[in-house]
Amino acid sequence: MSAVSQWVNGVGVVHRDAALLILAKPSGLPTTTPDDADCLVKRAQLLDPEAQRLHATSRLDAEVSGLVTFARTPAAAEALRQARADGRYGRRYIALTLTPPKASEGAWDSAISIDPRDRRKRVAGQGEQEKAARSRFLVAERMPLGALLHLFPETGRTHQLRVHALAAGAPLFGDKVYGGPTRATAADGRVVTARRTMLHCAALRLPNVASGTGEIELTLDPPADWLSAYRGLGGTALP
Repeated sequence: MSAVSQWVNGVGVVHRDAALLILAKPSGLPTTTPDDADCLVKRAQLLDPEAQRLHATSRLDAEVSGLVTFARTPAAAEALRQARADGRYGRRYIALTLTPPKASEGAWDSAISIDPRDRRKRVAGQGEQEKAARSRFLVAERMPLGALLHLFPETGRTHQLRVHALAAGAPLFGDKVYGGPTRATAADGRVVTARRTMLHCAALRLPNVASGTGEIELTLDPPADWLSAYRGLGGTALP
């Protein structure tokens, strides 16, 4: 796993070079906000005041933890935009569900639209501002009370992985907004709880923009609350 070189105000610096700043975002902190409230972007600016321009090239929902990449220059932002279009910007998320898909791997291709009942939410299928979306999934471990999923978004729609998981009958553990249960009960009566969506951006693969050749590959351990839920569901594959 990649080491966090520095922790500042709850945010970890995982990688920094002339082109990119890659941070470990904690759960509970939004990537951006429409007002002047605290968010990862503001903390990144404090961490890296010398950057020409800090542009978050992906966004994690407030509840979601993990790796977030910032371009430090306009040229870097354009290079990563092109990398995403070319399929050379890969992300792997790890997630927990109590109702895993029957198939061991596959892809979810439903379009993502605005939920007509609540514009803050999204739904799978046709609707207002419909956008094509694709997420690949792998059932990495089947556990006594659920499963560990590896999720690979190939597009970047709002709430994409959470909406696709719900539509597939595998809502994420702790995701109250999208139908995910918050409690699991073992046969012996033991109760496992999730106070937030158990979704973590654990790995990145992207071009080495600073050098112009090769790739950067980074991984990040999930936080303690995610690991506690995973072990409570019977997971043993992760350390």
